[in-house]
Amino acid sequence: MPDATNLYLFIVAALLLLIVPGPNMAFVTSHALAHGWRASLAAALGITMADMLMTVMVSAGLGALVMSWAPAFDLLRWAGACYLMWLAWQALKTPPGDTDTQPTQASLRKIFVRATLNSLLNPKALLFFMVFLPQFVTIGAGSVTLQLMFLGLLLSLIALAFHSLLGLCAGRLHGRLRTGMISKRLGAYGFAAVMTVLAARLLMINRPV
Repeated sequence: MPDATNLYLFIVAALLLLIVPGPNMAFVTSHALAHGWRASLAAALGITMADMLMTVMVSAGLGALVMSWAPAFDLLRWAGACYLMWLAWQALKTPPGDTDTQPTQASLRKIFVRATLNSLLNPKALLFFMVFLPQFVTIGAGSVTLQLMFLGLLLSLIALAFHSLLGLCAGRLHGRLRTGMISKRLGAYGFAAVMTVLAARLLMINRPV
């Protein structure tokens, strides 16, 4: 396990990074506003699943292996952007009356999968884990792999708590906006706009040299 100083710095750094607006924050908030707090919680859990999978990849050295293949970054980037645009299209083509005010178990599973895929298809997220976690490993304090796993799991849990709280707060607005066809259509437009912006953001990032 990392020493106390590194662990304290890690937690502070993780919290500071989380409060900076980013794609995960936008993804959780947009689902909360469109479908309520249950949807935002499903999105938060999906992001956590992706974080844990990326932790495993980084700890096992798979992240570096994937990124060592030059086209991998662009393939992930384009796949992620296409997926986000597909989500935007789905939101726009759904009739206002079909918008879920209380998401069903099936729709919550879909949101969970969406959030997981959205994070996994973002090459910058994998690069972040590859760069961020090793900084807080304490050499000589045990297995580096186990330390990376511990730090990744801790980061995932901190992010889950943050995104869940964010979703609960944003979900309160959903209850005020969900009545009426106009509000539902505006919610769909807003969701589609967020997904489009996230897709454009992915397309604009460049592969690190």
